[in-house]
Amino acid sequence: QVQLVESGGGLVQAGGSLRLSCAASGSIFRINAMGWYRQNPGKQRELVVIMPSSGTTHYADSVKGRFTISRDNAKNTVYLQMNSLKPEDTAVYYCNAKIVTMGSPYEYDYWGQGTQVTVSS
Repeated sequence: QVQLVESGGGLVQAGGSLRLSCAASGSIFRINAMGWYRQNPGKQRELVVIMPSSGTTHYADSVKGRFTISRDNAKNTVYLQMNSLKPEDTAVYYCNAKIVTMGSPYEYDYWGQGTQVTVSS
């Protein structure tokens, strides 16, 4: 079993900053990618950023230059530093990891529980 546990989030004024964290644990053989998505009620979940273990990190255009993803491979943890936040960044943010577990040849998507980010104007 694999668990993703998120922390961070909260309420911030426009122009402020927040930092999200997500730690993966369990029977992990290999993490192929980690990233963040966000979702508002009635809307589809959208990609914020995805960081492959090898390859190019991809940011949504709406967050480029403001959000930065980083990863601590030793801790299986990914961070999202969000600066210059805007009201339109308000959403529930979900951590995502593409993981191959012990004894399995397959990669599966795993999700965190979600954390609310609210940016007031």
